[in-house]
Amino acid sequence: MTELLERAIARVRALPEAMQDDAARMLLVFASGEDEPVYHLTAEEEASLAKSRAQAARGEYASDEQVRALWEKYGA
Repeated sequence: MTELLERAIARVRALPEAMQDDAARMLLVFASGEDEPVYHLTAEEEASLAKSRAQAARGEYASDEQVRALWEKYGA
């Protein structure tokens, strides 16, 4: 194992377990060369994404005013 990989693994070990699992999934995908998704969407997330893609396909985007309102509401 290279020194760089050892340092990376040491840092990942210090992360919370969920983040360790995310890092492990990414490394496994990279090492396997397969195009498997690192994150698996829930059924609700899949439905939301499909709705968003359909809106984009129809050209339905937020107006500049709507985007500004969100920035004001959540700060930026």
